[in-house]
Amino acid sequence: MKSLSFQVPDQIDLNEYDFKMAMAVKLYETGKISIGQAADIVNLSKSSLIDVMKNYGSSILFGYSTDDLKNDLENA
Repeated sequence: MKSLSFQVPDQIDLNEYDFKMAMAVKLYETGKISIGQAADIVNLSKSSLIDVMKNYGSSILFGYSTDDLKNDLENA
C-alpha cells in the first residue's frame, strides 16, 4: 500500500482518522475505489465502514440508480 504525507495547518482540527475517512469516502463515491478498498484505508471491516459512512455524509447506496434499487428490493 502507498503511503502519502500531508501537512495541515495547526488551526484546522483534523486528525488522521478523519482525514482517512474523508478520503476513503470521497474516493468510493467517485468510483475510484471499491468499498473494500475504502475499508482497508481506514482499517475497518466493510460492514463497519458502511455503518460509519453516514457520519461522513455518505452511504453505500451512493451510485445506485432508482431502477437498480427497485430491482434489488424486488429480488430480495
